[in-house]
Amino acid sequence: MKSEANIASFRILIDSRGSLITEISGLPYEAVSSIFENEEAVLIKKIIKESRLKFVKLHNYLENELAALK
Repeated sequence: MKSEANIASFRILIDSRGSLITEISGLPYEAVSSIFENEEAVLIKKIIKESRLKFVKLHNYLENELAALK
C-alpha cells in the first residue's frame, strides 16, 4: 500500500523544442468519495477544487506573460 498520493500538482516543463508546457494533475474529484470518508473527503474535495482554480489562473498568467515577451 502506498504511503502517499498526489492530491493536486502543477508542473512547468520545457520540451525538446523549447516549448513551455504547464501540467495540472492529481486525484480525480469523482474518485475522492471512494477513497476517503466523511470530513476527510470534504477536505480533500475542497483542496482539489481550490488548487485547480489557482493552477488554471497560474497557467493563464504565465501564458499571458510569455506572450507579452514575444
